[in-house]
Amino acid sequence: MSDLVTGDAVVLGLRPARLPSRALAILLDLVVYGTGFMIVSIGLVFATAGLDDAAQAAVTVASLLLVLVGVPIAVETLTHGRSLGKLACGLRVVREDGGPIRFRHALVRGALGVVELLMTLGTVACIASLVSERGRRLGDVFAGTLVVRERVPGARVMPVPPPPPWLAGRFTALDLSAVPDGLWLAIRQYLTRMNQLDPHTGAAMAARLADDVVARTGTPPPAGVPAAAFLMAVVHERQTRDAARAFAGPVGPYPSAPAGAPVVAAPPVVAAPPVAAVPPVAPPAASPGRGSGFAPPA
Repeated sequence: MSDLVTGDAVVLGLRPARLPSRALAILLDLVVYGTGFMIVSIGLVFATAGLDDAAQAAVTVASLLLVLVGVPIAVETLTHGRSLGKLACGLRVVREDGGPIRFRHALVRGALGVVELLMTLGTVACIASLVSERGRRLGDVFAGTLVVRERVPGARVMPVPPPPPWLAGRFTALDLSAVPDGLWLAIRQYLTRMNQLDPHTGAAMAARLADDVVARTGTPPPAGVPAAAFLMAVVHERQTRDAARAFAGPVGPYPSAPAGAPVVAAPPVVAAPPVAAVPPVAPPAASPGRGSGFAPPA
């Protein structure tokens, strides 16, 4: 990963391409350009049959420069750094600040590519790429460009471990609306990596995260429940609620009766006897001097 910083103080996490992938991309490009040069040469042989040898040689050299130098420059300019070989290998030429290249960048790369790729059979380019920290050849250095990888393998998403069975459905009445997204993300990252942490460090982190959840919900911690198990149960409860909201269909009106069906009168509504109102019982508040109940092992 190359930590390039732009003028706006934004860190770009670019992955520079290394020598094997760049060599394969250049080889594919040379095969395509060489095939195109052979087709153009065959056409020029028939087109210049009436010219003398000097004119035919001049036309051949001009076509060689056009196909092997002019076409790569035009392709990189029009595709913003994606030639056919680079597209097949998942590479792209960008500026040092991460932006797309322009004609002047492609021109410098193509001009120096004649020397370090064609005249020396890629020897100079290989040496420069191996010496450079970011795998740049001389054309990239003078043009201010960088070849990066566009197809980066995605990180594997680890699932959150399920809570113990005896905690399933125990926190259905817990108010989770005040828990911020940043805390949910921290809890998820902890639960997916808690087996990789030191036991004492992991227990301390679980206790701290559980204290934050208790402080946000305003409900005292359950007695005898470990902090990690409490976090698993809370995350499971949130996932259950999110799934219920996502998959719950809209409740529409009742379907109308078919034509010709008899109309049945609705039964009379009988008023229920009045019931004495019971004042709500407030949950016991946590004492300010008492801890949250989640403490790491000694």
